[in-house]
Amino acid sequence: MIQQIYPSVDHGFSFELNKDFQFAAAHYIPDERAGKCHQVHGHTYFANVTIVGDQLDDTGFLVNFQQIKKLIHDRFDHTLLNDDSLFSDEAPEQYPTTEIVAQSIFEVIQNHLDELENKPRCVQVFLRETPTSYVVYRPKRGGKNE
Repeated sequence: MIQQIYPSVDHGFSFELNKDFQFAAAHYIPDERAGKCHQVHGHTYFANVTIVGDQLDDTGFLVNFQQIKKLIHDRFDHTLLNDDSLFSDEAPEQYPTTEIVAQSIFEVIQNHLDELENKPRCVQVFLRETPTSYVVYRPKRGGKNE
């Protein structure tokens, strides 16, 4: 894992958990305007997820680190992202661009967190596609996911 300083999120919660992980996946952007990205190609994605909350669960965790990795790594590692149900070749807002992959990672994680009694919140997904390109996704404050 590369050492990385991530942008921080201003929040008023007592606990902040950050989980780094990586996964290798292929994708293509189904629009010729995407240039070379229109062709199937792969990346080793590096991700950081920031989760916050005020209450720990009955095991003393905000959320178990292993569960966060399992939700994303097990789903996306060594796959063609375009084949996952989160993405579509028909709708541009569901193409597996780095922006939409980061947003999708947020949604998968937050859907899991919503089921937990202590109700932690995902406040940021940092997704590096290449050594020189990354996206940060943060849900809008006061939106449906906060």
